[in-house]
Amino acid sequence: MSPYNGFEELEEVLVEEEIEDTTTGNLSYLVVYNDDVNTFDWVIKCFMEVLQHSSQQAEQLAMIIHFNGKATVKTAPKSELRPKKEALTDKGLSAVIEDI
Repeated sequence: MSPYNGFEELEEVLVEEEIEDTTTGNLSYLVVYNDDVNTFDWVIKCFMEVLQHSSQQAEQLAMIIHFNGKATVKTAPKSELRPKKEALTDKGLSAVIEDI
């Protein structure tokens, strides 16, 4: 069985609901990129600790990142994403904030 079987279902993962910035209405994406250094277990643990994702959501996002090269792991106002991005990069993940 190919590791790609069932991958399309992973893309249907619901990422956290968009949270609107009540002052400006501006949202941004927190994007994590694939790398050859971090293990699946470490990435999953980081998503659970920093982003408060469930283990299932964290695992599915790790798989999407692995196969697609990147994934949006959270959508929120930039001010909310900055400390989360810093926490992820401090843990060795490649993360950036992108404007919508």
